[in-house]
Amino acid sequence: MKAKIMILPLLLSALVSCGPSRNKDVDKIHLMETRLFSSQATSMNKESADSLLVLYSAFIKNFPADSMTRKFIFKAGNLYMSTGMGKQAIEMFNMYIANYPNDPKSPLCLFFTAYVFENLLQNLDKAQELYILFIEKYPRHDFADDAQMALNNLGKSPDQMVKEFEQRKKADSVRAADK
Repeated sequence: MKAKIMILPLLLSALVSCGPSRNKDVDKIHLMETRLFSSQATSMNKESADSLLVLYSAFIKNFPADSMTRKFIFKAGNLYMSTGMGKQAIEMFNMYIANYPNDPKSPLCLFFTAYVFENLLQNLDKAQELYILFIEKYPRHDFADDAQMALNNLGKSPDQMVKEFEQRKKADSVRAADK
């Protein structure tokens, strides 16, 4: 009985000591986000972005079941994508999809993964596979048209897309004149 009484305070102090660390980590992350994404920031500061990514990663690792982890995985994926770190972005988006498959942001993670394969990693085959999967799984999603457009333009240069647009516009005006 005495052993149980002695262990109880130790367990309680261990649990209490975890709380402030979690709260401090969340506060650090919010402060860093505010600095990085403030309206006064004229461009993305690479050093600050890297620091924020380290904070996200540490939180995700240290508090996997925390309610904030889901948000930080999504934000980390987007920040990795924005800073051109495609492989890391895909890791975060895949983690999100695996851990929260029914969450409303899971379709976005799939779309962003396809986008990263297309635009950052230039793996057009994988991008095509994922855009098709997105359209099949989420045909009514707001991004379904974007996925279809990405598929239609996959591998085309901006000049090719402009030429095709001009040709369609010209064909449409000819059809309209014929009516």
